[in-house]
Amino acid sequence: MNRITRKFAQLKKQGKKAFIAFITAGDPNLKATGELALAFDKAGVDIVELGVPFSDPMADGPVIQASSKRALDQGTNLHKIFDCVRRIRQKSDIPIALMTYYNPVFHFGEEKAIKAAVKAGVDGFIIPDLPCQEAGDLIKYARKANIATVFFVAPTTMPARIKPIARGSKGFIYYVSLTGVTGPRQVLSKDAIAGIRRVRRMTQKPVCVGFGISTPAQVKVFSRAADGVIVGSAIVQAIEKNIGRRDLVKNVVRFVQNLSCAV
Repeated sequence: MNRITRKFAQLKKQGKKAFIAFITAGDPNLKATGELALAFDKAGVDIVELGVPFSDPMADGPVIQASSKRALDQGTNLHKIFDCVRRIRQKSDIPIALMTYYNPVFHFGEEKAIKAAVKAGVDGFIIPDLPCQEAGDLIKYARKANIATVFFVAPTTMPARIKPIARGSKGFIYYVSLTGVTGPRQVLSKDAIAGIRRVRRMTQKPVCVGFGISTPAQVKVFSRAADGVIVGSAIVQAIEKNIGRRDLVKNVVRFVQNLSCAV
């Protein structure tokens, strides 16, 4: 079993939901990224999403855009991220998915990227700008290597498209809670709950919700409907506030624990 699939099977058996934490790899540097991932493993995080920094992150709001720039300024790229994951794997078995735009994967080479992911210990790819219907080769390479491919369902996704997306997804299905870009929101649409439940009626695969979720109260509400909750921008914001501090990891982990406890 893929680590992500195994994690959801374990959680389901225990009657629990997943807490998924997103951070941008290389922000503020890859050493901190590795330390955070290892600390998350002991802080109630079930799956780590490592964002691959890209110069044109069209689905991301200002918080993650800024983190991508900081990471790119450090020279972060896919090769170095794979090395970072390899170092994490020496100490931890926490499931890790790379969230990346298609451009870095295309330039790296789809099959080559999957093979490098396997060697490093990456468990899945999440590519927001690669529609499931256009990802045939990536899905083929990933299935052969037992790598998860996570695709998106948005509030605007037509019912006829949900089943093909579910078939193409492995690991979990990513439900976008809102229309727009990433970033903390004070108020989230109640329609998202109905949307999550609609998708869950159409598939047996886990459905996890992300975008905009930033408080323990929001995590708690969405964990009742979804199989997992994803928090990104709020964690990246906590990292940004602690850049330059020796206790960056400690402070960010404390913030993450408050979120993970709400699941």
